[in-house]
Amino acid sequence: MTTPYYDPTGTATTPPPGCPAHAGGHDGLRRLYGPEAEAQPYALYEQLRKEHGAVAPVLLHGDVPAWLVLGHRENLEVMSSPQRFTADSRNWRALAEGRVAQDSPLLPIITWQPLVAFADGDAHARLRSAVTDSLERISAHGTRRYITRYADRLIDDFGSQGHADLLSDFAQKLPALVLCQRFGIAEQDALRLGAAVRDMISGSATAIESNQVVEKVMRDLVERKTRQPGEDFASWLIGHQSGLTAQEVAEHLRHSLVASMSTVINLIAGTLRKVLTDRGFRGSLSGGTMTLPDSLDQVLWDDPPLAVVPTRWAVRDTTLAGQQIRAGDMVMVGIAAGNVDPEIRPDLTVSVHGNRSHLAFGAGPHQCPGQDIGRAIAETGIDRLLARLPDLELSVAEDELTVVGSWMARGLTSLPVRFTALRVEQQAGTPAPAVGAALPDAVPQRETAAEPGPARKPRRRWFGWLRR
Repeated sequence: MTTPYYDPTGTATTPPPGCPAHAGGHDGLRRLYGPEAEAQPYALYEQLRKEHGAVAPVLLHGDVPAWLVLGHRENLEVMSSPQRFTADSRNWRALAEGRVAQDSPLLPIITWQPLVAFADGDAHARLRSAVTDSLERISAHGTRRYITRYADRLIDDFGSQGHADLLSDFAQKLPALVLCQRFGIAEQDALRLGAAVRDMISGSATAIESNQVVEKVMRDLVERKTRQPGEDFASWLIGHQSGLTAQEVAEHLRHSLVASMSTVINLIAGTLRKVLTDRGFRGSLSGGTMTLPDSLDQVLWDDPPLAVVPTRWAVRDTTLAGQQIRAGDMVMVGIAAGNVDPEIRPDLTVSVHGNRSHLAFGAGPHQCPGQDIGRAIAETGIDRLLARLPDLELSVAEDELTVVGSWMARGLTSLPVRFTALRVEQQAGTPAPAVGAALPDAVPQRETAAEPGPARKPRRRWFGWLRR
């Protein structure tokens, strides 16, 4: 996760020597991309804020110009004004004028698709209703049971070793297992699909191949659920009164899975990192002044899983925070920058417990419809992990944790920990089922399967460790 650059007093300050904020592109505009810019994104945001105010001109890959919105209020204005700032990427003037290279890494993100994320008006209302209505049919109580069940099985897998990488062993696997179950995807395919999603968004040499894997799984799922509908997100999308086509259903399943999985992974990992490295954060939890849901919001303020959303374009010539923006200009929502706007957070060391006005889930017509299930996976999974491993601690120095990513999002590469090894008790002759095997009392791929039975409420034993 990203962390703002602070001076010893704890306040945001001038970029450190060698910071990317000192490097610029042509016409004096600063590049938002590249290793230098991505090394200290918060320092770059503050430099841009000093130079331009709440809205700054920047350069994207290939030095394509765009606007980055830095102000909290201005971000809300962009997200809540589809009549001025459309989500339809076919309005992007730079693309129409041939200024975007055919191999630009922007195209997979920006290219128009028949998705709710690229629609406005009546088209958006039709697609949005199908997504939100279908998500609302997912049982919150049942979802938390599955989260607890899968979290326990993952912990059992590594608990007896006394050490683990909480990123690869827990944070990356739990969202894949839970989301696939809720979507109607067979459990034995969940971890393979999760790995394909992570590779697809990493920009690796095999990203295109991984994307094809994800697309095929979605097409096959739509075909199967059209023949044999069940109690799952895919079936509800197919049967919704909006009458989505098979392609629209497959595209929305893919988009929902990719967006949810990547952000929840970062949210889990970022929150665990805070718990393991920030004594003040741990103290607030142990003292009862901050609940686990509050802790998620603190992370969503300080280290949002998604930093920049490049999916708005000016419908007509307009003015925003004094900047003259032309029709067809890309206007990017700066989630991370808006969350540290000094207009609303003059002192970043002051707690924001209980304040959910952060930008992490967006706002307006395109506000994230799946935020409840994402929060549930992170909250319940972390709660179960800390309850079962109360003496969890980093097994490396904090400065050895590595963060990588892009101008849009960044995340940890690993989160190694150690703890007292668990004794996983099993009935004689009954080995623990490995993750990926079907649950004995709830087989996800069987559409008629009932929700699993009530899970035992976890004890809050980890508070004792947090007081240390």
